[in-house]
Amino acid sequence: MKKTLLYIVVVGMISMTSCNKFLNVVPEDFVSPENYFETEDEANFALSGIYSTMTQNATYASYMLGRMGLEGDESWNHYTGDRFTVADNNYGPNESRILANWREWYAGINRANIFLENIDRVAMDEDRKRSMIGQALFLRAYFYLMLVNRFGAVPLILESIKTSDVESLQIPQTPAKQIYDKIIADMEEAAEMVDDITTIGYGGRVSKSAIWGVLARTCLYVAGNPINDVSRYEEARDWAKKVMDTGVHRLNTSFPQVFINHVRDIYDIEESIWEVEFWGNGTGVYANLGGYVGRNNGIGNTQDPNVGYAVGATRIARPLYFKFKSDDLRRDWAIAPFRYVGNPADTVYWESGQLYQRYCGKWRRTYELILPRSTTRTATNFPLLRYSDVLLMFAEAENEVNGSPTEEAYEAINQVKRRAYGYDQFTPNTDIDEDDLSYQEFLEYIQDERSRELAFEGLRKSDLVRWGIYVRNMQYIAQDVAPLSGDFYDFPRRTFGSVTERHTLWPIPTYEMGLNPHLVQNPGW
Repeated sequence: MKKTLLYIVVVGMISMTSCNKFLNVVPEDFVSPENYFETEDEANFALSGIYSTMTQNATYASYMLGRMGLEGDESWNHYTGDRFTVADNNYGPNESRILANWREWYAGINRANIFLENIDRVAMDEDRKRSMIGQALFLRAYFYLMLVNRFGAVPLILESIKTSDVESLQIPQTPAKQIYDKIIADMEEAAEMVDDITTIGYGGRVSKSAIWGVLARTCLYVAGNPINDVSRYEEARDWAKKVMDTGVHRLNTSFPQVFINHVRDIYDIEESIWEVEFWGNGTGVYANLGGYVGRNNGIGNTQDPNVGYAVGATRIARPLYFKFKSDDLRRDWAIAPFRYVGNPADTVYWESGQLYQRYCGKWRRTYELILPRSTTRTATNFPLLRYSDVLLMFAEAENEVNGSPTEEAYEAINQVKRRAYGYDQFTPNTDIDEDDLSYQEFLEYIQDERSRELAFEGLRKSDLVRWGIYVRNMQYIAQDVAPLSGDFYDFPRRTFGSVTERHTLWPIPTYEMGLNPHLVQNPGW
């Protein structure tokens, strides 16, 4: 259930706790917490303001749906207005979208700091207050995860902005390892405070399962490149296992239905553990509450409004298609085998050689229930954590801890595979099992399986970086596309051919470097 009325109010309040220039001024429209944190309703509104960080254009509403290069070797961005930007890996420290992303996460961190500093002033049920504190603490940690994973060392700010004095806001970077340690510690604390997902009843709020799953992901990041603290593999396995042991979560029997549910506002907490929520069709009171899921990263259509307008910016990289076997039911859902032509739209299937042209097909606008289908925004939710991801993280970490795949690792990955081939995930079928793999063979299978299962969900680049194969894989795609002739292929040639080692991290934005002389630029930028 989406808290529609609550968020309508929150939209008008977001400016209360944000600022346009996070590290150099106090917002002029700021409402003092002493005059605001008085009632439970006000605390709820403030907490919703923290959540709203993820619904902004600079985060999951738009930029992080593919155009920020987060899909790695899975796709490329085909949108004329994004040429020579972060969308095709041709950017520098002055890239506007990277700056906007940096600012938005820090604005959310400031909201969380304000909330945590003032929530104790509110007289309310202590259990509900404890849950709210846990949510805010986790969200702040998650925002830092987004920053450190993409920028490396950044300023670690754990108190709200209280002064406009420039020098007091010129904060040095904290080493990435220390930031990760703080993230993990805060998430562990938050997990003890928030509610079970069954108590919450939907995936739009932070639950114990969500935190445990993101902790597993965070520990994998720390265990891999560039931190390489391999002791965290055991923790990653254990956090994933806690989600598995709840007895609540299992895979939806239909892979397409997972994404139809996102489109239709159906919450399936067994599979979809945590989601960014969007509202309405971009009109009236919902004008700024929708996102661009299915519109930016959907099946291209600019002619027939009944099908649902989509710019079709997310096109696939050909090697992704060949990672799937022909009978893998995920392939033709994740990668749409057709396009829309004309008005009324005809469904026209691509020829076998037209692979770089194909669109992401996960979130299909034809399933939208809100009419008319807007040309701007959609109400489709975006997944941040699915149970299949948890199973794959467990299998990977189990392989790392033991130096080879165990029976438990095989069983976790086979649940995902069985669904992919149309079998019940709990009924073993030797036709799709992979037996007697070495440590390296199992890891490589996981690397491809994560792409088959989680393509276009914003995780791929981070996975490739932690495995130490980001540059290698991007150069491989560059070699694949290089012989193809025609102006159309200039886009993917730039996207994959431009990547060097420096692209494993984004540059610290030039604007922030100018404000804060203590900031040190990332290597190569």
